[in-house]
Amino acid sequence: MFRATWKSLLARKVRLVLSGLAVVLGVMFVSGAFVLTDTLGRSFDQVFADAYEGVDVNVNATPKVALDELEGEPVSPPVPAALLERVRTVAGVAEATGIIAADGALMIGSNGKVVTSFGPPQLGENWLGESDLLTLREGREPRADDEIVINAALAQAAGVKVGDRVGVQTPFKSKKEDFHLVGIFGFSGGRDSLGGANEIAFTTPVAQRLMLGEPDVFTNISVQAVDGVGEEKLRDDIAAAVGDGYQVRTGEQMSADAAAGLKEGLSFFNKILLGFAAVALLVGTFLILNTFSIIVAQRTRELALMRAIGASGRQIIGSVVLEAIAVGLIASVLGLAAGIGVGALLAYLFGELAGGLALAGLGVPAAAVIGAFGVGLVITVVAALLPALRAARIPPIAAMQDVATPDRPLTKVTVSGGIVTAIGATLLFLGLSGNAGDLTLQTILGGVFLAFIGMALLTPLISRPVVGLLGAVFAWSVPGKLGRLNSGRNPRRTAITAAALMVGIALVTGVTVILDSAKSSISALAEDQINAELVISGVQSGPRPPSFDPAVLEQAAAIPGVQLVDGEYGDMAEVDGKATWVAVSSNVAALERIFSAKATAGDISRLGPDQMLFSSDTAKSRNVSVGSRVTVQLSRGEARTYTVSGIYQSTELTSPVVLPPQAARDFAIPQPIQGFLQLAPGARVEDVRPQVETLLADNPQVSVADRAAFIKQQTSQLDGLLQMIQILLALAIVIAVLGIINTLALSVLERTRELGLLRAIGLRRAQTMRMITVEAVVISVFGALLGVAVGTGLGAAVVEALKDEGITDLVLPWGQMGLFLGLAAIIGVVAAVLPAIRAARINVLGAIAHD
Repeated sequence: MFRATWKSLLARKVRLVLSGLAVVLGVMFVSGAFVLTDTLGRSFDQVFADAYEGVDVNVNATPKVALDELEGEPVSPPVPAALLERVRTVAGVAEATGIIAADGALMIGSNGKVVTSFGPPQLGENWLGESDLLTLREGREPRADDEIVINAALAQAAGVKVGDRVGVQTPFKSKKEDFHLVGIFGFSGGRDSLGGANEIAFTTPVAQRLMLGEPDVFTNISVQAVDGVGEEKLRDDIAAAVGDGYQVRTGEQMSADAAAGLKEGLSFFNKILLGFAAVALLVGTFLILNTFSIIVAQRTRELALMRAIGASGRQIIGSVVLEAIAVGLIASVLGLAAGIGVGALLAYLFGELAGGLALAGLGVPAAAVIGAFGVGLVITVVAALLPALRAARIPPIAAMQDVATPDRPLTKVTVSGGIVTAIGATLLFLGLSGNAGDLTLQTILGGVFLAFIGMALLTPLISRPVVGLLGAVFAWSVPGKLGRLNSGRNPRRTAITAAALMVGIALVTGVTVILDSAKSSISALAEDQINAELVISGVQSGPRPPSFDPAVLEQAAAIPGVQLVDGEYGDMAEVDGKATWVAVSSNVAALERIFSAKATAGDISRLGPDQMLFSSDTAKSRNVSVGSRVTVQLSRGEARTYTVSGIYQSTELTSPVVLPPQAARDFAIPQPIQGFLQLAPGARVEDVRPQVETLLADNPQVSVADRAAFIKQQTSQLDGLLQMIQILLALAIVIAVLGIINTLALSVLERTRELGLLRAIGLRRAQTMRMITVEAVVISVFGALLGVAVGTGLGAAVVEALKDEGITDLVLPWGQMGLFLGLAAIIGVVAAVLPAIRAARINVLGAIAHD
């Protein structure tokens, strides 16, 4: 039986290649995700090990506001210089150095634009001299307050050289300041940067003023131990000396903690890639199921003969499963190899985008190998089980006669599809309505998965009438009529092939509906609730939003035609112990006049230095009312108690909490991040905007725009997200195309005799090719139509569930839906090329004699 199975497999190796390709692509995604995150993880391990080389113990202040990864980046308060002197007196300390290294130092390049970084920090530091890790490549160290040195990666990105006069923008002085570039430094091993970070080093007093906002403070203290003194003992002694409020860790702990935080982000990225891999494998499952179903149908007489000469049903099942294992094993090996290559390529691209991250050697973690073979084998075998069970039921008598595969009733599959769809819809409702508790995400994903499976099971019921309707477009010719009939003759096969395409297009359509609805809702809210003709803002490309000089607000208020100016500050804070976004308005009256806020209790038109405002939703959830005393801990300074003086109606554009203007000085970014200008009646935007642009000449990160342009700027990030999702889901659509090719190719083999007879009675080669093409186009458009319908339904359900979050407009992307249907027709034509050529080349006499 094993030899027969092996020979049967070799005889159909070309037929199985396409189904194997589906597994290869899915496995490639899985293994590539693990290879990528493992390579990047080890690369950053090395970066942090280098960064803390020579550091035995590190001291920094404990962040006053504890934040998780999704809430933002915690800010450590500065360490006073007096603490440095105290650390130096601890026994066992050989040397203690005050370090300044804070994110937010931005270089203005030779083109006049800010050098941006997507991910790695933009560090402003104090120059501490050369070391084994860091050496000057050109120039000298900074000595005067107007001198800086930068790392080689930043020099290259900015297009500057030693001797140039360059502009730098920093967190505590939003106007750019000019410096003489006196040196360029690099790192051991010929590296231009550490982990892609851009670094600007000032003299210590200037770094304190620009990066920390006050003199005689540091971000942390680096300690080297006396020879023979253990790091752990010195750490404990220093911790006892400095007291509470400080984190004292060894260099190894610092490196491990920094790497762990970054790897947590990589883990999240890995889960996203694995999610797209799951979609690809789901589509691949449809393809494999169809392939083995067709092969079993074609081998009916062969399998019946095997039963007639003594093969048991179990042996028949084993034969089909063995073929599946062989396909899965080979596909897993190829998929793993492809995944290693893709993971290496993506790691290289990531390193380049990150500013030249030095990659660790390529590694293949155990998870990549286990995932490749586990997923590849399991998916293939599971997909082949149903056809295997069907093969075991073939009666031996089938070997004695010509057997056509009869159309089986669709009752069972329809009922099953209805039940599965109902369960999926229920899970979606529970997840989207917020009734799933801590399992909300898992419930939604399970609901989507079951909804797809249920729709795939229901598809055979509607395939024949819908396919017949679609095929009517081509029924004006004989090949068109034949193609239409062929596409509807086996509803199960057509349904499975179409379902593979449905999944990818449904997900793209659903995401498009959600994001387009979000854009429309945000735009409508902004138009209705922002009563300002001009907005000052910038596009956030790092962990913190761009800011600008507060003096711009005062100068803008003096421009003729400007009626009201408001600067918005924002930060994460602990409000009665809970992390909460808080805002400060430079002009509290703007809450009513610019943001259309309405008081529900108290007075929101003014705010004293010890008063605060709450939105109605936040006040209700925190059980707060006018007169309540609330403790607020900001990123800097000590905790302070405020009295609630007013509550305003919550809207999507108002902050949960508003503090008085004096509080902004203790924000992580003590400058406004947005500005709103309301013009007097009769004043023209065209007259005022150029004057505001002049005020922002030294703030290249931000610009002034009218309200429509500001809204477009804020929603443009959703377009980038949509494009990324479409690119990742393109793999699922590629696999679906393979499914159509595979189905048609196997169908041509199955209908060899039929095609020969058609050719014998006058069907020409070109007509044969047109017939196969019509069949492919009808199946492809049917799948796209299903995808558009299912995706629209899922997207609309999500939008309905998000109404309370401000997404109130349901927008259906009719243009993209039409584009998907048009692309589906093109996909059908492309998929039909090889099967159509093969059908046209059939030898007529040989085909008629084919058994």
